[in-house]
Amino acid sequence: MKKGIHPDNYRAVVFKDMSNNETVISKSCAETRDTIEIDGTEYPLIKMEISATSHPFYTGKMKLVDTAGRVDKFRNRYAKFKK
Repeated sequence: MKKGIHPDNYRAVVFKDMSNNETVISKSCAETRDTIEIDGTEYPLIKMEISATSHPFYTGKMKLVDTAGRVDKFRNRYAKFKK
């Protein structure tokens, strides 16, 4: 790797898929607030809602991801106009 081309905060980070708790350690310079300990080492944590381990394209299974009730909000809003 060439020296001086990466930002100063380029470090090992854990990406965690919150839908199935899969974790991947990679390098990133993304800002994080949370940390996680894996094998006695503390890493910055980046939480994701979906990754290759849970995405329907890779798993072959259809799954509705509705973390904030967006589908219900849409249906309620649409029902008002339908009357």
